[in-house]
Amino acid sequence: MNLFFANSYWLVLLALLPVIGWWSWHSSRKRTGLTFSTVRSVKNVPRTLKNRLRALPTVLRIGGLALVIIAMARPQDRNVIRERFAEGVDIMMVLDTSTSMRAEDFRPNRFEAARAIGAEFIAGRTSDRVGLIVFAAKAYTQSPLTLDYVFLQEMMDEVEVGVIEDGTAIGTALAMAVNRLKDTEATSKVVILLTDGQNNRGELSPETAAEIARTMGVRVYVIGVGAHGEAPFVVDHPFAGKQRRMVPVEIDEGMLSAVATITGGKYFRATNNQALRDIYEEIGELEKTKIEERVYTDYDDRYAGFLFGGIGFIFLEILLSTTVLRRFP
Repeated sequence: MNLFFANSYWLVLLALLPVIGWWSWHSSRKRTGLTFSTVRSVKNVPRTLKNRLRALPTVLRIGGLALVIIAMARPQDRNVIRERFAEGVDIMMVLDTSTSMRAEDFRPNRFEAARAIGAEFIAGRTSDRVGLIVFAAKAYTQSPLTLDYVFLQEMMDEVEVGVIEDGTAIGTALAMAVNRLKDTEATSKVVILLTDGQNNRGELSPETAAEIARTMGVRVYVIGVGAHGEAPFVVDHPFAGKQRRMVPVEIDEGMLSAVATITGGKYFRATNNQALRDIYEEIGELEKTKIEERVYTDYDDRYAGFLFGGIGFIFLEILLSTTVLRRFP
């Protein structure tokens, strides 16, 4: 029970009850009784039950007044019901799995860092549906839009570099993500496209795919991953085995920035793990789930029990004071 007093100012009167109790006790002590020449003969007589209950009427009176005052303060049982409505965002994550993602300017490499930090981003969502598309020379839907984040992370863990024919079909991957979002009812539709290269495969240009995304109301955030200049890369030499070489980082930032701008999104450049993590956090802030809360409060008056209880105490006090506990004179 969650009691709430509608007229709580009446409770101030409770402070007067100790004064009334003291005054009643003090008055009874000063009240003159029958006069006897001596009470020595009855001084050691045990006190009777009636004598021990002399203060009971006063206690009943104070208790009754306290209950009546509480009733006047109008106690209520307040039941609060909260309803939360989450307006989720539909997000398609598009991850580049071309062999250049094995470059080691990230730790342990671009792909592993992108996969791990992407999983952190997924774990931080609440009511958003998230899907995953992977691409190289072709694009595939690894997971449709889902609220099952555990399943989605399992699907992300299964993604590997080199499974798809090598290449970078950015336009094809973006168009596939837009197609997955076009018929959803979400107010906000978002694509997060992560790549480290240039569009060199596929029949659809990234700019054309971006125009389609804009038409469908899809916003695209693009993340270019790679250090500036050159990055270490492990290659398999047919005779010398694995060798570590420095290869130039070639990210078409002009094209990626244009894709983001066309759709009303934003382009980011990540040069290390922490920068990539910060970018995902910024995107998370830009695409926060809107939560609406409605509060319904139901009030149920509880004064009757206190009022009748107080009247009962006062009535019992009057009854006892005029009968079994009556004092003479």
